[in-house]
Amino acid sequence: MSKQAVWKEETEKTVYKNRHLGLKIGIAVAFLLLILILGGSYYVVTTYTVNTVYVEGNIHYTDEEIAERIMTGRLGHNSIYLNFKYHDQEIEDIPFVSAIEVDIVAPDTVSIRVYEKSFAGYVTYLGRYMYFDRDGTIVESSMQRTEGVPEVTGLKFDHVVMYEKLPVENEQVFARILDITQSLDKYELRADRLFFDKEYKVTLYFEEVRVQIGDNSNIDEKFSRLKSILPELSGKKGVLQMENFTGEARVIPFQEDKK
Repeated sequence: MSKQAVWKEETEKTVYKNRHLGLKIGIAVAFLLLILILGGSYYVVTTYTVNTVYVEGNIHYTDEEIAERIMTGRLGHNSIYLNFKYHDQEIEDIPFVSAIEVDIVAPDTVSIRVYEKSFAGYVTYLGRYMYFDRDGTIVESSMQRTEGVPEVTGLKFDHVVMYEKLPVENEQVFARILDITQSLDKYELRADRLFFDKEYKVTLYFEEVRVQIGDNSNIDEKFSRLKSILPELSGKKGVLQMENFTGEARVIPFQEDKK
């Protein structure tokens, strides 16, 4: 065999050995990467599996209902996934909720912050509760009544369309409703119902007590005084007449219903 043939054979053997060695190294590196990925995945799955949930900002839903609604799917109980998915995330598929944020408190613990839609009141239409915002726009329709949101009655309308204003004759009524609900919140009062008569004068219902506040004049003074009066009327049924109330009034007429 010539020297050239021997050199060629040796070269081919060296190339083959190098390729074989490279293949072995590639397989070893791929195997090592696979081990690292599987190990990392196992660590993330086991370490960041949610066992404790804190919920805040929710009124319409219980803590358990909120957790059940967002912790869904194969990764629904992984805190990293939840934090990534619900980072200032607007919500469209949960009624009454506008946004949700999930923060990681610990690898197995998350805090869920719920931002519920703001309602000024609701009207009933075709057996449903139609909730509207401060501008009178219908923002939610439900078969469930939300505690703390007053029903508004006496308004005249012939149809209701989602995400459009309630078609009433006088749209200024919504500013009045907002003033009333804000004053109720300020003095921690919970009215069951607001009734507007033909002249848009208002009567508030607190269980069996009806409070005639008339227009929105002296509204802050009216609600401040009402907060102290209502406990005295507990268990009674009748009308508290505050239409002409001023801050200087000492006596406010209460006409008890005849039995």
